[in-house]
Amino acid sequence: MSVSLNWISAGNLEALKQEGAKVIRGGIAVFYHEDQVYAVDNRCPHLGFPLHMGSLCDGILTCHWHHARFDVCSGGTLDPWADDVPSYEVRVDGGEVWVNPVSRRAEGADKYKNRLKEGLEQNIGIVIAKAVVGLIEEGVPEQDIARIGIEFGTTYGTGWNSGLTILTAMAQSVDKLDKNGKILALYQGLVHVARGSSGRGTRHLLSALPSADVPFERLTEWYRSCIEVRDTQGAEKVLITAILKGIDTKRLSEMMLVAATDHIYLDGGHVFDFHSKAFEALEWAEVSQKERILTSLVPMMARPTRSEELHQWQAPLNLVEPIKQAVNELEQNAAQAKLAGGSTDTRQQTALSADTKEQLLLQLLSDTPEQTIALLRDLLIAGMAPAQLAQLVALAAAERIVRFHTQNDFGDWIAVLHTFTYAHAVHERLLQSDEPMLQRAIFHGAVSVYLDRFLNVPTAARPKPSGSAAPADHQELLDLLDLRQQVGPAAQWVMDYIHGGGEPGALLNTLGHALLREDAEFHSFQIYEAAVAEYDRWQAAAGSFAEKAKETMLLACTRYLAAHAPTARELPHTAKIALRLHKGERLFEEE
Repeated sequence: MSVSLNWISAGNLEALKQEGAKVIRGGIAVFYHEDQVYAVDNRCPHLGFPLHMGSLCDGILTCHWHHARFDVCSGGTLDPWADDVPSYEVRVDGGEVWVNPVSRRAEGADKYKNRLKEGLEQNIGIVIAKAVVGLIEEGVPEQDIARIGIEFGTTYGTGWNSGLTILTAMAQSVDKLDKNGKILALYQGLVHVARGSSGRGTRHLLSALPSADVPFERLTEWYRSCIEVRDTQGAEKVLITAILKGIDTKRLSEMMLVAATDHIYLDGGHVFDFHSKAFEALEWAEVSQKERILTSLVPMMARPTRSEELHQWQAPLNLVEPIKQAVNELEQNAAQAKLAGGSTDTRQQTALSADTKEQLLLQLLSDTPEQTIALLRDLLIAGMAPAQLAQLVALAAAERIVRFHTQNDFGDWIAVLHTFTYAHAVHERLLQSDEPMLQRAIFHGAVSVYLDRFLNVPTAARPKPSGSAAPADHQELLDLLDLRQQVGPAAQWVMDYIHGGGEPGALLNTLGHALLREDAEFHSFQIYEAAVAEYDRWQAAAGSFAEKAKETMLLACTRYLAAHAPTARELPHTAKIALRLHKGERLFEEE
């Protein structure tokens, strides 16, 4: 029998019989068992414990660390939380044992994709982490990885949830992160999808209406009518009918968002924000996922809180009626413009001057909401671009976070966060849509900014640049966030970094790691993605106003993350283990 020159000697067969097991070059464990010789990778694929220290009985090799079990012949595992261990071909030639160092186990992207699906189904974090590491190392695009989670999360469970929102937000932000950051971002998002959908039943879709001859305008009326009376089943049938009719995504999103703004600031802004994230996911998801993604939004319309029914929107000032009146005046103006042959494309309208931006920002932060509503109405009638107005509402909402005083109740951070992420979602949608009825959402966001005013009383001082050079070591910021109650010092560090000439991309990456090294709650993912996206929008503008706006986004993100750190950091620890295992590092030895 001839043995290839690249095979590794495992020594004398008789000696192996006496030893029972040995480790040879390349980290391969060789076993003599039941008159046969077997070879597998010596690192347990679960967490890396040396398998030669395990037990071998009746063909089953058991790791002593967590009792993962493997078929010693094929390397296949009996436990879904452990991967198969690579096995190797063995030959005996003249009493000498030889091992082929090339594993018989197929590797590659398809293997890791299948493991990711299994990890999601079983809700096993270490399996998800290993799969993400493997896929990134294989060069699979980040959004291709996220698609697997989107498909799983919209197939199982009750509909679009916070996990899907986190995954989409992280997939939208990966270009700001280094390689390890990308792994953490996708892993965290996928884990939250698994938590929200694993173990739940398949979400079966309803059928479309028998006839596709119904005009889209009529379908839109029906959809809004169903949502108005919380008839989600009827709404789903209408929506699926519109999808199968071939209506383009832009018009479908407008149909759904108009229904989502028929009432004010639904569920504290979550309804609009979740819709926006689903439409963002749809931009890079598979075409076949369209029905599941869009219909996953319908269940949340069954019981959302309608803010016009809340006391603070009605008293001591009635803020609902001024909004309704302003919207009616806009509709009348649009109807008159249409009769006169004017354009209805709201994305191509007049740009705001720097003075107008400054005036509107001050008004948004004022104590006179009726004047704010009137100013927004007048600017829209004058032809100002709705997306620009929405951008300024988002900026005002971010300023509330920058000026949020830590003497407030800790839970109030979420109130100012909700307004900001809602306003950001409105900005993003109005950049994509020319539907006049969506302008209502600008007023809803602006009034929410007003309602948050008491959370700036007392007002936290905006940090001032110290005049020193930018801090050179980003670890300084991360070290600050290892301690509690470092909101002010962390914001000061970022201010000095910005004004000291620090590189913005590096800071965005560091803030991403500040988020992803934590067991972050849902809203922390939201603020990072929204702040980064709004920062990028202002990056395209010139002038001192835009520079301060970018500063505001970075400060808002930093302060919120600092307020919510540190945590136990169990999730990122799991990802670190997966990365070290992939690199071949040993975990069981003392460091």
